[in-house]
Amino acid sequence: MKNDLAIVHPHAAGIDIGSRSFYVATGEENIKVFPTFTEDCNALRDYLVSQKITTVAMESTGVYWVVLYSVLEEAGIEVYLVNGRDVKNLPGRKSDVKDCQWLRQLHSYGLLRKSFIPGSDIRIVRSYLRLRQDHIRAAATQVHLMQKALTQMNLRLAEVISDITGTSGLRIIEAIVSGERRPEILLQLCVSQLKEKKGEQILKSLHGHYRNEHLFALRQALYTWHYYNKLIGECDKEIEQQLLTMTRDKDDIDTSNARKPIRYNKPTISNLHQPLLKLSEGKDPINIAGITDYSFLQIMSEVGTDMSPWPSEKHFTSWLKVAPMRASSGKTSKRITMKRHNNAGQLFRNVAQGILTSKHLALGSFGRRIRARKGSGVAIKAIARKIATYYYRVMTKGTAFVEKGIEQYEKQIKEVQLKQLNKMAIKHNLQLVQI
Repeated sequence: MKNDLAIVHPHAAGIDIGSRSFYVATGEENIKVFPTFTEDCNALRDYLVSQKITTVAMESTGVYWVVLYSVLEEAGIEVYLVNGRDVKNLPGRKSDVKDCQWLRQLHSYGLLRKSFIPGSDIRIVRSYLRLRQDHIRAAATQVHLMQKALTQMNLRLAEVISDITGTSGLRIIEAIVSGERRPEILLQLCVSQLKEKKGEQILKSLHGHYRNEHLFALRQALYTWHYYNKLIGECDKEIEQQLLTMTRDKDDIDTSNARKPIRYNKPTISNLHQPLLKLSEGKDPINIAGITDYSFLQIMSEVGTDMSPWPSEKHFTSWLKVAPMRASSGKTSKRITMKRHNNAGQLFRNVAQGILTSKHLALGSFGRRIRARKGSGVAIKAIARKIATYYYRVMTKGTAFVEKGIEQYEKQIKEVQLKQLNKMAIKHNLQLVQI
């Protein structure tokens, strides 16, 4: 049988990534094995250069690929990091040697898709931000443990104060840990506004049944919460320093856009918008619903500043896994639900989740109409897709283009709502009066 496939990458290699060994195929029977130590990564690089290899394909196995990717990238070798689901071999033919041969064969014919990896500078920011997010989750766990310890002592402070890690809540908890037990004294630690509105409720909630084991748990959770917040602050310093390093040679960009307040987990970085706008060459997505400087920083750390890897907004939303997907075969067609999301797509989903309950944004109305028919999950995904398309347009076509599109969209929403009101008025024999 004639092979109609043409060789696209004649100088290609395949590498099977493992925790202890790298299996490298540079030809049909040319297989070499390298340990995963740093000097062996350098030896692998030198071997590929000696074999005149210009491009390499390897699976994204855990985090074992990270160092080798950097070593090969610095040597000028094009690295295709591919999804393991795209290179599955036939059943019963699984081995490390056959995997690297299969990767090389697929790559040489140009049958592999290259996973998106941002530039090295952006990857540094991404590493700090992901670590920061881990610390935020760990700190949130300590808040739950503090609430649990308080409840076990029947101190119902969490039911009266919305945030026990706010100014008043922390003062009370630190006083309790220091040995104060009198409710009247603990109440005086609250801010005046809270004492005026909820003084009696707070006083009642501070009559507890103290036990040493629960006080010990409260003390440890409080100290650990402070420790994780210290780590978050250290991450902020590293992020700020990296942003300054990346934008040192760039000119300041003036912007008249007011910055939205960051409600949760605000980084302690002064004038955060300045380095972001320098990196994006003045393209500012702040007018998009739900996007703040913090979310802009997070998204940029995942997708970079160059949108050329995605030829269109449809490619971008598909990569984010926020685009609707359907599978059809013959007469059967069904919607596909992705169980896994990439980090960038999850950021857009987080933004969409807050917009869904907003009564003042057109996107909130759009999402609630979808939620009524298909549920919250689909509605959040639909809003996330809208925000992602706006973001893509800002980064490719500029802010003015998107603002015009948003205004047109909101105008259409109002026209639809007015049309519906007129129908309801006619149905009930009423007349709409414009005020």
